[in-house]
Amino acid sequence: MTKVISGIQQIGIGIPDVYAAWDWYNRNFGFDLPMFDEAAEAGLMLPYTDGKPQKRHAILALNLKGGGGFEIWQYKSRTPQPANFELQLGDLGIFITKIKTSNIQKAYQQLAQNKTNLLSEIVKMPDGTEHFFVQDPYKNIFQIVPAHTWFMKSIDSDFGGSYGAVIGVTDIPKSMEFYDKILGYDTVVFRETGVFNDFKGIPGGHHKVERVLLKHSLKRQGAFSNLLGASTIELVKVLDRSPKKIFEDRLWGDLGFIHLCFDIRNMQALKQECEALGHPFTVDSANSFDMGEAAGHFAYIEDPDGTLIEFVETHKIPILKKLGLYKNLKKRNPTKPLPYWMLATLKFNRVKK
Repeated sequence: MTKVISGIQQIGIGIPDVYAAWDWYNRNFGFDLPMFDEAAEAGLMLPYTDGKPQKRHAILALNLKGGGGFEIWQYKSRTPQPANFELQLGDLGIFITKIKTSNIQKAYQQLAQNKTNLLSEIVKMPDGTEHFFVQDPYKNIFQIVPAHTWFMKSIDSDFGGSYGAVIGVTDIPKSMEFYDKILGYDTVVFRETGVFNDFKGIPGGHHKVERVLLKHSLKRQGAFSNLLGASTIELVKVLDRSPKKIFEDRLWGDLGFIHLCFDIRNMQALKQECEALGHPFTVDSANSFDMGEAAGHFAYIEDPDGTLIEFVETHKIPILKKLGLYKNLKKRNPTKPLPYWMLATLKFNRVKK
């Protein structure tokens, strides 16, 4: 059997206060569905937590309009640390998270009315796509971009879920091969070099960079593919300065975007493929683990510059928590999406701020 990728499940975000952060993302971006909310010990991430298990509290929040979620992550056994330098465009790792919108003008107006820290006006990418940047209270930058496919169109929000990331790299061709061969981002939307007007509002946006926007030509498959939808990856190499590693001398879970997570099936096939391509699993839960109200199998690899990519094979999800109804996914056809009505029942678990 071959691997199946359903889409970006979530972007991990290390923050200092899990509930304050969720409140902000709920009110401003519509991430109002907690798939899990739990305090536990991260005992398997030892390569990235200084060799010691660490206590944490995490909320996996989704926006049912469609797109990936946020894993809002807070250390409880230590104080999460910021970078000791100002992060800039082209620094190595996840620098920006993309969020999709059904109406770019209304999304901008809403965030302006909410008095958020808008870093730009509505500007255009090299291919003409309108977008803008906004910063949360924890200095994380989000790029709001238009999209046209949605899961629950009835959700009253101009925002959807996470739609990809802007990732700093040192070698564009090498990184393109990684994101193509392992994750399926095989189509170049644009690839250009220069100083870009649409980047001028963000830290380091005045530097000369090479940038490439990638998308996947094949529709995602699997249980959550209709919910998670399509996504893009933008790779950026800075050309007139030496980039720094965003998480240099820090731990996974410290402040910032800590990983990019994909929902998958057939973990063993994926493991063999990653090993053959020179990117072996660095963390592997091996068997089913509890994720609060859900359960699954997770693993991590690194991209060519050390950016953490997580894979989660979900085995069980809550359908109606109040009635104790769960869906076991292990015996399903791995390529078949869950029926709309089943995932739509998750709306009863929403917590609107």
